[in-house]
Amino acid sequence: MFWGNDTAIQFPNLGITLNGVPRGITVFGFDIAFYGMIIGIGMLSGILIARSQAKRTGQNPDFYLDFAIIAIPLGVIGARLYSVIFEWENYTHDFWSIFNLRQGGLAIYGGVIAALLTVFVFCKVKKFSYGLFADTGISGLLLGQIIGRWGNFFNRECFGNYTDSFMAMRIDVTDRSLASVFKPGVVSDELLRSMYEGKDKALESIMEIRNNIVTGADGNSYIQVQPTFLYESLWNLALLIGILIYLPKKKFNGEIVLIYLAGYGLGRFFIEGVRTDQLFLWNSSIAVSQALSLVLFVAALALIILFRIRAAKGKIATFDSATFFKIYNEKQQKKSKKSAESATVTETSAEENSDTPIDSPDGADNSEPSEPNEDTATIPEDPVTPEETEAKESETEKNE
Repeated sequence: MFWGNDTAIQFPNLGITLNGVPRGITVFGFDIAFYGMIIGIGMLSGILIARSQAKRTGQNPDFYLDFAIIAIPLGVIGARLYSVIFEWENYTHDFWSIFNLRQGGLAIYGGVIAALLTVFVFCKVKKFSYGLFADTGISGLLLGQIIGRWGNFFNRECFGNYTDSFMAMRIDVTDRSLASVFKPGVVSDELLRSMYEGKDKALESIMEIRNNIVTGADGNSYIQVQPTFLYESLWNLALLIGILIYLPKKKFNGEIVLIYLAGYGLGRFFIEGVRTDQLFLWNSSIAVSQALSLVLFVAALALIILFRIRAAKGKIATFDSATFFKIYNEKQQKKSKKSAESATVTETSAEENSDTPIDSPDGADNSEPSEPNEDTATIPEDPVTPEETEAKESETEKNE
């Protein structure tokens, strides 16, 4: 039923040992990776919390479901493209492996960028507030990230450098995803240096891990590293809780998504600094996600300060949820009523056309006499007596 369950994962300083952690399950002879299943669960959970937030603030929850149907596939494409672009050398000799997502290779920043661009286009088409929509949906994205990071756990990836802290994680070095880099008997130091030429910091971290391989109680060899996937999952959980608490107090539309970008950027900057599987800018030792995190943190923080100052001076509208949703819902009701009236008129016109009498062959009109319509029939005026006419003329002469 399970596959890829031949190695253990341990947290020795926490007294946790997980033997034979599987990578997925087999259904009717087909292997399904936990990585993909967990990503899917994260997406569905994100949709549910976004719809819940929409309903709580008086919006139409289905609006966010419509968006998710479009954004999820585009987000996956964006996440994959981001990874492929900065690891292109891994795909030059096996182009079709680009489409194999079962072994990982989804970069969250690519998904975030694709999602925010999709929000912009979606709101333009639907004529909805970009800032409001992003503020409502960002909690769903965060929840998806919190859950999705555990896919890295089952794939034995996204870990950091060597550590002996209380959070230290051990992974069996014979695992197929690790042996080609971390097992000394498989790859030599010289080959490793050539693989990481120009990436001195990453090479230093990997060499430190290789030089500190430990032997577990079971006699197997383990690398001992920082569980950065867990750090990020916990950081995002704290960020989500903070955002949900602050959400009713926000000062302007778009503030929540800016808080997310600043908060996630800050945490990711430090977490990325200890990872060993960083993506690098071409022909450089610059970790692209760490650089992007710093840019996002600084830019988002500056925009928050700028817009708050402008809101305080009355130069931009402050956010009043009760007033906004009252006006928005009234507009939607008027729009629905207008559409319903238009449909009724069209239906009535069609019925009248279908009831038009057809002349008989001899030219006689065989239609039944219609009853007067009370809504359209002309009501005759009351008769006016000569005395009343004379009195009115006399009154008119006096006024003149």
